[in-house]
Order: sequence, then structure tokens, then C-alpha cells
Amino acid sequence: MRVIADLHIHSKFSRSTSQNMNLQEIERFAIMKGLSIIGTGDFTHPLWMKEIKTCLKPKSGTGLYAIKSEKKAKIKFIMTAEVSTFFEHSQKKRKVHHVIVSPSIEIAYQITDKLGKFGKLSADGRPILKISGAELIEEIMETSNDNMIFPAHIWTPWYGIFGSKSGFDMVEECYGDKYDKIFALETGLSSDPIMNWRIKALDRFTLLSNSDSHSAYPWRLGREANVFDLRNVTYKEIIDSIKKKDLQKFRFTIETNPSYGKYHWTGHRKCHISMSPKQAILSENICPECQHPMTLGVEQRIEELAYRPAGYRPQKVQDFIYLLPLSEIISAVIGIKQLIHPSIWRLYNLLIEKFGNEYIVLLDATKEQLKKATNPLLANAIIKVRNNQIKISPEYDGEYGKIENLV
Repeated sequence: MRVIADLHIHSKFSRSTSQNMNLQEIERFAIMKGLSIIGTGDFTHPLWMKEIKTCLKPKSGTGLYAIKSEKKAKIKFIMTAEVSTFFEHSQKKRKVHHVIVSPSIEIAYQITDKLGKFGKLSADGRPILKISGAELIEEIMETSNDNMIFPAHIWTPWYGIFGSKSGFDMVEECYGDKYDKIFALETGLSSDPIMNWRIKALDRFTLLSNSDSHSAYPWRLGREANVFDLRNVTYKEIIDSIKKKDLQKFRFTIETNPSYGKYHWTGHRKCHISMSPKQAILSENICPECQHPMTLGVEQRIEELAYRPAGYRPQKVQDFIYLLPLSEIISAVIGIKQLIHPSIWRLYNLLIEKFGNEYIVLLDATKEQLKKATNPLLANAIIKVRNNQIKISPEYDGEYGKIENLV
């Protein structure tokens, strides 16, 4: 059975997050997207945890949850949270984000009790904790060995484990003697598996892709995800397939092209300056307009740490596919930028009604089926995205990339 999971999202209690991020709206749009499993996000926040306990019921024997009002749940929730750790290492202040995955509400409560000693959990859905990476693992694994922790969006300049602003050069630097408890890394929107395969030290980790969504709309939820082939859809099956790098069960990840991510190239947003790694190195990472330091892009940061050539592929790694959200494809085809616009929703809903969900449209529907269901321009654009035949101008310093040749 194909199972598509987005393990990293946020609730309405996280900073800069839409108020539509409640459990009912998350479920509604996750069904529309075609997700099977969705993280709850933010279980460390007391008010969100209260909603989780009120609205969700356990799916017996699975370690997963469903909306109580649903007789036959189409979406299963998995207990997840993201935390931000602030600590000092080698005389440098470090800021690293981590995702926690837990097998039950009860264990999530135990985790919350432990982490409350290190920061104010009610201040934000993604709380700031004054604790090191190694200490975080120790506290969480004391509650259950079935928990899983992975560093979030590992290349993001400010909060990734390899981020240029406050990160590390190696995973073991962050987690010390608890390094063996880390089994997976989240690549983030600005990198893809090909970029991460250039670094031999990352070979032992499973690469995950998640949306880190701050909105329930389908152009955010599930824009990156993980695709499994599971006989039994349980917490244990999901976590084991990740930990063991089981290529029969963990089949591939859904990626946006890294050029589309906010931090792919080095640049300075204020001056509208963007540079490839080669150009940025020649300019010594200084903005030519204002002479201030530029934000180092993910591609350049990987270039600093990589020894393997571009395009290298290790053995025994899961595959991946590049996609774009259907709403953004429609937007590019009809020339309307506002994704909430009724004209975009009309075309979107027609395709969902015809095929069932967005992933079926993007992954499975044939060109002939798409042409019968919608106009030829949109059908051709969907196939171009699926076949990775589009060009995206890389963006930088918090700006998304731009699609250039979709129509």
C-alpha cells in the first residue's frame, strides 16, 4: 500500500503560522493533497496538546491517531514536535532545530514534562530550549526508546545543523556520544538528495523530506513528503523503515527542486543580489552593492563540506522525484500569482474531483487523462513538472525561486 507521510508541520500556536492550522483543517486539506500520514506538530505546546487530546483518538495497536468524529479515517496523525535548541559549543553559540516523533500521547506528555525544565513551552509551538543536542536526546530517549529525533532542515543558514550562521560541520559535533541515536536527516526545501550524497559522512543516515508547513493549504502541506510501501500502516513500521533504510518499504521522497527553496544560492535580499557558489567565492561573500556580508546559500555551504563530485550517487539509497504543488503549476499556466484566487481553485477542484487527490494528478494520471480533464496547456505543464523538464531561477536570502519555462 502506498503511504505518503509529511512528518513535520506546525500548529496555529507556532510563530508566523496560519490560524487555519487546526486539526480539522489539516485533515481536510491533507485528504485533498493525498497524504496518508501527517504529523501533529507542536505537541510540546500545552494548548495544542489539549486540542490533540480532545480531538484525536488512538487507532488501536498502530501508534497513530485519527479525528474522533470520523468513522473511517482517511488520514492518520503521528505525534510530532519541533524544538529549537540554543547552546554553546567550542566557544560559539549554536541554534539548531530538531523534530521529535513519538509513539503515543502519553509519551509525548512525558517528553513535555522533561523539556519544560529548559524553556517556556507555552511561548511558541516551536519552543526555544537552553539545552544541547546531546542533552535533548538523553532527555527524550529516557521516556521511550521508540521515540525518534532528527535534525530539521539541516542546511538552513540560521537553524540547520549544518547552517552557515550557527551550525556544525559534522553531525557528531552536535550530538556527541548520543550520535548513534540519530538515524535520519531532513534535507529541507533548499537541498535535495543529490546534493547531500556528495558528503560521505551522511551515507549512514536516511534522508527525509517534509513540508515544515505553516499553513494547511495544499500548496504548503505535503509540498515535500516521504513515500512508503507498507503492508501494515503503524508507527513501528514507519519508524523501522526509516531507521533501517529499508528500500523495500521506504521507496522515495517527494522534493521541490532545490533552486525553488529560499536559501539555495548566496545573496542579499535587500539589494536583490544573487550569486552562484563560484561567483560568491570570488566576491568573498560580500554584497557588491552595499559591501555587507551576504547570506551563504545552501549550495555553497555544501560545496564547502563536500569531497565527492556533483552527481555522485551512493549505493542503497531511496529514490526521489521532483514535484511542484498543483496550485503553483496552475498559477504559472494561467498567469495569476495569488494562489487563493477563485480561478486557481476552480481548476484545482475540477482535477481533484476527477482523480481523487493532488498526488494522483501529479504522480499517476496519464497525459491523455489529464488532457480530457483539463486544458492542454495545464496537462502539458503537469507532465513537464513530473519529468523534471522545467527550469527554475535559483533564489536566495529568504526568497523563493521562480519558474521560467512551464508554458
